Amino acid sequence: MKSEIILALDVDSFSKAKYFVNKLYPKIKIFKVGMQLYTALGPKIIQMIHKKGAQVFLDLKFLDIPNTVAKAVREAVRHKVKMLTLHISGGEEMLKAAVSAAKDEAKKLKIKKPLLIGVTVLTSKKTNPSAVLSLAKAGIQSGLDGVVCSAQEARNLRNKIKRKFVIVTPGIRFQGVAKNDQKRTATVDEAIKSGSNFLVIGRPILEAKDPLKAALELLR
Repeated sequence: MKSEIILALDVDSFSKAKYFVNKLYPKIKIFKVGMQLYTALGPKIIQMIHKKGAQVFLDLKFLDIPNTVAKAVREAVRHKVKMLTLHISGGEEMLKAAVSAAKDEAKKLKIKKPLLIGVTVLTSKKTNPSAVLSLAKAGIQSGLDGVVCSAQEARNLRNKIKRKFVIVTPGIRFQGVAKNDQKRTATVDEAIKSGSNFLVIGRPILEAKDPLKAALELLR
């Protein structure tokens, strides 16, 4: 799978989100909608991105009792998102309920099931690689399509888990750029070499004087 950049739409208004989608699509084809933006705008933001022709990575990190998470996943499938996240720490029963709900709902609607991506340890925290590996194994064994982890852990997961799975890596930065609140960051080259499939980038593009130029530099 060719590595692909996802822009994190970590903004606080519809107009800002639309500006970046209009500015960067189709150079960037997937946009991450996280808790801030989805709480502010709801499904309206997904509809806008789809209308443009782009895809949505719904990053709400579901974590609750199995039935509640399964119902939330069904709603996400109905929105035809490309990917969604849930916490692996929610446990096997929750993860399997989510996987089953996603498959069933996609079959009902006759659409492609979204990728279910498990959050290991947030990149804002320092962690032991063995903890990430343990969570990743548990998530994939429960039927998830992939995991979220930093570039530092991605190579280890590729070496230790002998299955096909997707790796999503946040915290991508230009060389020498401030990490902000991220503890485990990487450059595009580092993430790709470590085995990451999707590279999530926010502030280096959102805060650039010329967002398109910054995006093109990263894409190169």
